[in-house]
Amino acid sequence: MSRQSAIDAGTIRGLKSLPPKKSLGQTAYEKLKQAVVRGDFPPASHLVENKVAAALGISRTPVREAIHKLEREGLLKRFPSGGYFVVGLSREDIEETFGIRSALESYAAKVATLRHKEKELLPLEEKIRQYHECLDEDRIEELTLINTEFHDLLYGLSRSPKLIRLINEVRDPVYRFRKVLLNVKEMARLSNEDHKLMMAHIRKRDADVVEKLVREHVLRGREVILRHFDLYE
Repeated sequence: MSRQSAIDAGTIRGLKSLPPKKSLGQTAYEKLKQAVVRGDFPPASHLVENKVAAALGISRTPVREAIHKLEREGLLKRFPSGGYFVVGLSREDIEETFGIRSALESYAAKVATLRHKEKELLPLEEKIRQYHECLDEDRIEELTLINTEFHDLLYGLSRSPKLIRLINEVRDPVYRFRKVLLNVKEMARLSNEDHKLMMAHIRKRDADVVEKLVREHVLRGREVILRHFDLYE
C-alpha cells in the first residue's frame, strides 16, 4: 500500500465542530468513520488523538473512545510508537469484500422485489433521473452520493434491518473505491443503465432476474477496482 502520509490541517478542520445531541464519543466515532470510509483520510494517514480532539473542539476522552472503536473494526491500526493510521486494503481484501457484497446485496434486492409497494419505487426513479442529469451536465462529483442513495433505497425495501446492517458493515471499507468507478464516465453511464434495467424487472417482480442483475453489477465493479488497484498499488 502507499506509504504513510500526514493529514493536512485543512482536512482536520473539515471535521467541524460536533452537534450536542448525541454522546460526544458516538458522534466523534461517526464523524471519523465517515471521513475514513469516504477516503477523506487516505490509507496510511496518521491520526493523533490530541489533534483530532482540538479540531472537533472536545476533550481527548471521547476521541480516544471513537478511535478504539474504529481500531476494533479494523479501519485504524496503532503505531508501536503511538498514534494511529488508516488501514489500507489488500487485493485479497477487495476480492473477498466484493464477493460478500455481491451475495448480500443481490439477496436484499431479491427480497425488495418481492416485498415493495409500487409507490415506494418513485424515489428510486427520482435517483435515476438525478443521476442522468448529473451525467449530462458533467457533475461527476455528485454521482457517488446519488448512487449510494439509490442502493440504500432499494435495499431498504427488503424491510430487513439485520440484512441492511450487514450490507453497510461490509460496504464501508470499500466505499472509497466508488469514486474510482464513477469518475470514469463510461462506467458511470453503464451503472445507471444497470439501475434502469433493475427497475424494469423490479416492477415486474422478477425477483430472480433482479438478484442476478445486482450480483453482476457488484462484481463488474470489483473487476474495475481490481484493475485500478493493480495499476496504482
